Amino acid sequence: MDIGGYVMLGIFILIALYAVIIYNNLVSLKHGVSKAWSNIDILLKQRFDELPKLVEVCRQYMSYEQDTLEKVMRARSQVAAAQQNQDMKSLGQAEDMLRVGLGNLFAVAEAYPELKADQTFRHLQSRITGLENAIADRREYYNECVNRNNVRIEQFPDVVIAHLFRFGPFELLEFSRRELQDVDVRALFS
Repeated sequence: MDIGGYVMLGIFILIALYAVIIYNNLVSLKHGVSKAWSNIDILLKQRFDELPKLVEVCRQYMSYEQDTLEKVMRARSQVAAAQQNQDMKSLGQAEDMLRVGLGNLFAVAEAYPELKADQTFRHLQSRITGLENAIADRREYYNECVNRNNVRIEQFPDVVIAHLFRFGPFELLEFSRRELQDVDVRALFS
């Protein structure tokens, strides 16, 4: 083999190594998205298990607030269904309904001093509030992972490898318009 053959072989080996590096990076991004989703999934399951306990404690005190409790449980079921189907659009909408329901539940609880004083209620309220904050953090991280993946599979030369090995985009977990609007604090106090 002459020097030109060795140069061509060297170029081929470099291109092959570069393609392997791109492929491995795309695999890493894909699994990063899956891991981020799993982190959300774990927290949603924990919240799913905690909500019936909170509703039951509230039910013992709130005989006239059945509608509020039912809305929370209905939203909980919708979140579970969307989570199981990994339907990001439905999950975002169901999450919105659940957050509104929980906000209403906690606001209604203010009218029941004996409920607010109940140790179990305070513990569950604190636990669910912590879970809500953790879910919000994980949603942000998930969207960041999805964005990194989606950008990489569209960039050259990654797009070539992504197309060859069928790496596809993931769907962002989007917020509703209501969540993006400013909060009318005056309305909350009236």
